[in-house]
Amino acid sequence: MRVAINLLTDDPANPSGAHWFWTRVIPEMAARLDTDEELMLMVSPKSRDLHQGYGRGVSYITYPWSNERRALRTLSEHLYSPVRLPLAHVDVLNTLMAPLVNPWSLVLHMKTMHAYTEPEAIAPLPRMYRRLNYPRSARAADAIIINSESLRSEIDKYLNVDPSKLKLIYEAVDHEIFKPGDKEEARAAVAQYGVTKPFVVFVSSLWPYKNCEGLLRAWATARRDLPDRQVAVVGPARDDKYAAELHKLAADLGIATEVVFVGGVTLEETVRFYRAADALVYPSFNETFGLPILEAMACGCPVVTSNISAMPEIAGSAARLADPRDPASIAAAIVDAAGPASDTLREAGLRRAAEFTWGATGAATLDVYREAAARRRQKRSR
Repeated sequence: MRVAINLLTDDPANPSGAHWFWTRVIPEMAARLDTDEELMLMVSPKSRDLHQGYGRGVSYITYPWSNERRALRTLSEHLYSPVRLPLAHVDVLNTLMAPLVNPWSLVLHMKTMHAYTEPEAIAPLPRMYRRLNYPRSARAADAIIINSESLRSEIDKYLNVDPSKLKLIYEAVDHEIFKPGDKEEARAAVAQYGVTKPFVVFVSSLWPYKNCEGLLRAWATARRDLPDRQVAVVGPARDDKYAAELHKLAADLGIATEVVFVGGVTLEETVRFYRAADALVYPSFNETFGLPILEAMACGCPVVTSNISAMPEIAGSAARLADPRDPASIAAAIVDAAGPASDTLREAGLRRAAEFTWGATGAATLDVYREAAARRRQKRSR
């Protein structure tokens, strides 16, 4: 069995969460390969160095471009793949969007339906491309890997898909990186960013649907019960206009001196923020998984998150849930998580995070590839 995995949709200069996902899953699959199985990574000259050291049974198929040249990358996926992949004797292609010609078994890996659910988060041309090609790709696919029941419901709503194609495989958290540590040491480390008091943390890129606005409005109420604290907003601004609106809102609410817009930080620094915080507040309007929930839990940080979309599914009973449209609901959850419920949530979160491992994710993904390859062999033998 030869499986081609499309890694071209990342910009090598700005790796996304998808890059992190594959760097965790590929080595787990490689460790489980049989001697007649191979993973063939579709990379560009610029992205190849980002995917090294995965172990035996992993090779490369080089394309001219990855997402640093989005239009050319897209063309190559459709026009070069039907020529190049058969030369590599590929049995299964794992990708997000089906090429125009598909002589192999096709496995789609879908993580979001933002082209439908959060259209403002995607530029017009990519949004139109996804809306045009998602239905065609879903029809062509032998299997579609999804990461939550919430995503299943969104696919059911927007695409006409055979339910038997949908394969639920949860994502996970890297427990060697995200783990409890000394809180005071972590607080000393984050002080360099201006976070010098006890604080709650928001970790996410600043897209409107992530609802940092809801946190700020909630904090204007919660601060009365949590005096002498700060809010740390950790994550890059993806829209300068929206970022400016958040700064203005903090000023208008009279909380600007308590809110620190940290910006993007390294993974190691993110861990320190989780360890140091009194709570993670993640009041997003839409997630198909919500990885920061598990990251915070694995670090021993109590979690407040939304009671809609995938958040309750991923958090289980180990977080305080709030209505993301109601700042009073978020505020009450923050006060509880950072106060009376802190120890209970910390212990429950550690247990919940332990249920999600990349080993399980990798093994289940490899099983889907094997099923797809077997289906192809059956078709060819008829």
